[in-house]
Amino acid sequence: MKLQESGEMYLEAVYVLSQKSQAVRAIDIAEYLNYSKPSVSRALGILKDEGLIKKDSANHIALTKAGKILAERIYERHTVLSKMLSMLGVDEETAIEDACRIEHYISDTSFKAIKAHMKQYEKQNARI
Repeated sequence: MKLQESGEMYLEAVYVLSQKSQAVRAIDIAEYLNYSKPSVSRALGILKDEGLIKKDSANHIALTKAGKILAERIYERHTVLSKMLSMLGVDEETAIEDACRIEHYISDTSFKAIKAHMKQYEKQNARI
């Protein structure tokens, strides 16, 4: 399944917020992303229709199994790319912002190559 960038941002937000609290609400997502509540509600409806999130009777939002797999993939890209940019000397704020943009467009092939290179780089530097 290929989501648009905004859908991926919402999934990642649910994932990150769910690491901090079991009760993720639409207002939490709106505040986290600095988006309006109506925009969040609309996006969550789409993600629910796609089977990526679910809501309980208290309107708490959780990732489905498929949603969690996709969100973890997006979050991994974000963290690896942020780390790589920081290792290249980019300041932390810029590295995070740029990684957030890149994570949605980079191919699986390029990401796997970056990840493998970083793993090798870290292994070599651990021996020094």
